[in-house]
Amino acid sequence: MRDNVDTLLAREAERRSGIPAWLDIPEPKGFRPKRKYRTIWISDIHLGTRGCNAAMLVDFLSAVECETLYLVGDIVDGWRLRKGWYWPDAHNEVVRRILKMAHRGTRVIFIAGNHDEMLRDYAGLSFGGVELALESVHTTLDGRRLLVTHGDAFDGVVLYARWLAFLGDKAYGLLLRANIVFNAVRRRFKMPYWSLSAYMKKKVKNAVQYIGSYEEAVANEAISRGFDGVVCGHIHCAEIREFGGITYYNDGDWVESCTALAEDLTGNLAIIDWIAETGGHTVMPEALAEASA
Repeated sequence: MRDNVDTLLAREAERRSGIPAWLDIPEPKGFRPKRKYRTIWISDIHLGTRGCNAAMLVDFLSAVECETLYLVGDIVDGWRLRKGWYWPDAHNEVVRRILKMAHRGTRVIFIAGNHDEMLRDYAGLSFGGVELALESVHTTLDGRRLLVTHGDAFDGVVLYARWLAFLGDKAYGLLLRANIVFNAVRRRFKMPYWSLSAYMKKKVKNAVQYIGSYEEAVANEAISRGFDGVVCGHIHCAEIREFGGITYYNDGDWVESCTALAEDLTGNLAIIDWIAETGGHTVMPEALAEASA
C-alpha cells in the first residue's frame, strides 16, 4: 500500500516538475545495504551490443553508492549502432540507474571514448546531471592527482590505422558472439558466467604484448604531465601497476570481465571483480526493472 502511495506521489511530482517519476521512487524495502565508496570508475560498457553484460552492471550499480562516478568511455557503442539498432530493455535500465544516481547527488562525469566519440563535440556540457568531458583530473583522499582518460589516444591501431581498428572490432565482435552462445549453454547447466573472449585474449601472445605496451604508453603520458597516476579503460583488461613512480589503473569493462575501480572512504583504490563476488550469477533482464525501481 505504501509503495503505491509513493508511486502516485512521484507521478504527481513529475506532472508538476517535468522530472520522470522513477527518479524519486524509493528503493524497495528489504533491499540489500549499499556499499559506500568515495569514487567509482567504470568503462567499456558497450551499450547497443549483444556482448554488453547489462544485467550484471545494473546489479552492481544497485549495490553501491558513491560521491563521484566516472564513466570512462565506450559507454555507448556508436560503431555498432550505426550498423544496426540493438537496444533491449536491459540497456535502458543501465541508463536509468546512472541517471538516478546523478539525480540523488552523485557527481557523474562521462569521458567519451572512441566508440562513443560522437559525444566528444559536446564536451563541457551536461545532460540529466551527467557532465561530458574529454578527460578529467581526480584528486584522491590522500591528495594524489590522477589523470582520467579513456585511453584510445595511446592505441596506435586506433590512432594511425582506423580501418584496421574497425577490422579488429569486427573480429572481436564475432568472438563476443561466440561468448554469448557459450554462456547460454553454461546457464542451461546452471553454471556461472565465464568469459571465453577474455580467456582467449590472455592466451594470445601478441595480445599480451600489446597490453603491456599500451599500459606503458599511458603511464608515460601521466609521468610527462606530472600526475601521480592515471585511470583508463579501452583495452578491457583491469589492472593496477606501478610505472616509474606513478600508478596505472585500468577499470576493465562490462563485456568480458565485469570489473570496476573504486576508491573507498579511506582513500584506498582497488579493483572490484563483480563476477568473482557474485559467483557469476546475477539478476536476469526480466527482473531488472524491479531491481532498479
